[in-house]
Amino acid sequence: MKNSPIVISLGGSIVVPKSGIDAAFLKRFATLIRSFVKSGERFILVVGGGNTARIYQQAARKVTKLADEDIDWLGIHSTRLNAHLMRTIFRAEAQHIVVKDPTRTHVWTKPLLIAAGWKPGWSTDYVATRLAKKYKAETVINLSNIAQAYDKDPAKYKDAKPLANIDWKSFRKIVGNKWIPGMNAPFDPIASRLASQSKIRVIIADGKNLSNLKKILTGKKYFGTTIE
Repeated sequence: MKNSPIVISLGGSIVVPKSGIDAAFLKRFATLIRSFVKSGERFILVVGGGNTARIYQQAARKVTKLADEDIDWLGIHSTRLNAHLMRTIFRAEAQHIVVKDPTRTHVWTKPLLIAAGWKPGWSTDYVATRLAKKYKAETVINLSNIAQAYDKDPAKYKDAKPLANIDWKSFRKIVGNKWIPGMNAPFDPIASRLASQSKIRVIIADGKNLSNLKKILTGKKYFGTTIE
């Protein structure tokens, strides 16, 4: 993977679950990433908003009716806070500025580039895919609180089946074509469209399973869903 950066879309629910910031996970994650940095790999880490976003969104809803744009902005600023946390953890390895606009030219001289939400209508999955295209990465590793994607919503359908491999055309039929702020899709529909058009592979995997992530990074057999 040394010819191109490794793009990881790290779900905010992994960084900030309902119990609060998971410092133990962040410590183990940092150790793993640093081990690959030492061997010469470069990473783009895009961080989601997690429970931080939900806390702000829920609080605002108790006070007023929220427009979709404002729901998105609360989420976006939550991703930026989490990204700054990640940049602080990787202070020695990461560029000191968090990327907020994936379309701009970035100064990138250190092993890690850390990015966050951009603007309403675009999720961090989309930012990760946009950066993957920009920096010619073949794969986006999407780490969240699910181990695999399903052929339909397992919360609604008991007969939903997990997917090990699926093509983009079939996957896009599952997630649809519209982004809804706060939606719970295995990979955002707008990001899916861009990844499909750009021929970018996406791997969906359990973010807490770092031994599995190591297998992905070393090209070994892993557990997850591969979309291509």
